[in-house]
Amino acid sequence: MGASVRSFEEPNETKSFPNGQEHILDVNGVDVGMATFRPGWRWSNDVRPLMGTERCPLLHVGYNLSGNLHVELADGSTLDIGPGQVFEITPDHDAWVVGDEPVVMLDWAGKAREYATAYADGGAR
Repeated sequence: MGASVRSFEEPNETKSFPNGQEHILDVNGVDVGMATFRPGWRWSNDVRPLMGTERCPLLHVGYNLSGNLHVELADGSTLDIGPGQVFEITPDHDAWVVGDEPVVMLDWAGKAREYATAYADGGAR
């Protein structure tokens, strides 16, 4: 196993959904996603119909490159993520773009391939 370089210009996979997309790279066996959420994007409107769960069931750990994202957890707590911030978003959340700038973020929690994918078993994973 040697050193390698990858580019999001040549992803292993791209997932498109209303108001956004995610490019996914396999980096030495770990999925790394670069998601772009356009103004107006909201998880519960644009991704929930694809996943079939009430809230996003995935853990996200990453870095926000641009734009502002508001996150609301099931317990009512909130989180605001801006450019230049490293984040952890626990499962069971909704999120949406705040303002007129797209949100572009990197996510390396390892579940990028599950994002915007239907859960055949109703969300239990």
